[in-house]
Amino acid sequence: MTTRLRRGRWTVATSLAACALLVSACGTAPTNTPDTGAGGSPSSGRGESPSAAAGGHAGVAREVRAYVDAVNARDLDALVTAFASDGVVIDVTRPIRGHDAIREWARAEVIGGTLKVVSIAERRSNGQKLLVHWAPAGSGGWRAHYDFTVSGGRVVQADLQYA
Repeated sequence: MTTRLRRGRWTVATSLAACALLVSACGTAPTNTPDTGAGGSPSSGRGESPSAAAGGHAGVAREVRAYVDAVNARDLDALVTAFASDGVVIDVTRPIRGHDAIREWARAEVIGGTLKVVSIAERRSNGQKLLVHWAPAGSGGWRAHYDFTVSGGRVVQADLQYA
């Protein structure tokens, strides 16, 4: 597993990768692998199509799907556009606010990775919480909860936490 420090900062990717390495070193079976269906491909176990397992999980809100699809397409502009101009990402504890900051964060830490929706953990009138499998470039990845709040057709907050 490759971890990289970006500009001297400890990032979520390096934090989660370090946790995965500690778990592995302690001999505990990792729990950060995606669910696999009968064909061995990631799925939620609910019989969705392979394209659903790749990020288009049935029931994912349009605004949230825009974020997931942009990550998987490695489309930085589409990822930024998924957010309101004053949108915020909470990357574990670090707030990243506004299009410019989200663009820099995504360029350094998101684009190049893969994001698969495992399940919808919670539905609300203003968003939803997903259980995802996030794999930054060069890693096997791990599970995380991504909690999205939406308004006006855009993501206004994405709270990204360890699962």
